[in-house]
Amino acid sequence: MLPDRVIDHLRESLDTPDLAGTPYVLERLLGRGGMGAVYEVRDTRLGRVVALKALAPVEDGAEAVERLLREARILASLEHPGIVPIHDVGTLPDGRPYYVMKRVEGRRLDEYLATRPPLGELCRVFLRICEPVEFAHSRGVVHRDLKPENIMLGRFGEVLVLDWGVARSLGQAERQGLVIGTADYMAPEQRAAQPVDARADVYSLGCLLRAAYGTAPRALQSIAGRATEPDPQRRYPDVSALSTDVARFLDHLPVSAHRESWPERLVRILTRHRTLALLILAYLAMRVAILFFVRR
Repeated sequence: MLPDRVIDHLRESLDTPDLAGTPYVLERLLGRGGMGAVYEVRDTRLGRVVALKALAPVEDGAEAVERLLREARILASLEHPGIVPIHDVGTLPDGRPYYVMKRVEGRRLDEYLATRPPLGELCRVFLRICEPVEFAHSRGVVHRDLKPENIMLGRFGEVLVLDWGVARSLGQAERQGLVIGTADYMAPEQRAAQPVDARADVYSLGCLLRAAYGTAPRALQSIAGRATEPDPQRRYPDVSALSTDVARFLDHLPVSAHRESWPERLVRILTRHRTLALLILAYLAMRVAILFFVRR
């Protein structure tokens, strides 16, 4: 039996794309996925570094080819700052399709979460994630595989939703019994291979939110709870409703997902009007001090 390192080397050699006849020069492998691999390449025409995604040799069936080309078409139709733009599409000498997109530098959401950022910052990043997803829904596209590994935080503040390989246009038929996605972030109806709509992505976003915050105020827990309701009818109807509640939480306003108690309401109001509350407390403390010295 061959050692694992030899097998890995052979696999890498077989997978490495032959870019002869294309305007691209291979630089290095960036990562592998279930459908193919992404490489850093240099565009000799424009003198820039870009990313090239090519189908794996073992995934060259008609269905896999169509999935890669469908992903390219979807990316081409979704022009948004939070979605990586596509530059080119073509076929390698061995017949495998590929497409070329912007090379994004940064860190994945799971790597960012490992640094334990403040809750407010987390919520603001989450709202940035919601923007491209909501935009895709407005164009009739559901992502269906939202997870930390598919979110990238760029070096200059960009928040990008990646890997649209299993995205689907609303109303587009799926092969019966086919389950696509990541189990931990997949809506129940998606796991059951039932038709899905935008609320499947709402569920995944709720899972993202829950994975991000750890221990959080009850209002935020309630927001994640509504987003991840097993029954799609009980979830937020769309991403806009979900992001609105998160924005209201950030602004210390009541949220639709949570019925707050009077102590929670008092704390929220005092937090929202912290400066005014501190001035009133300072004034009252001063009055008490004056009364104390006057009566002595």
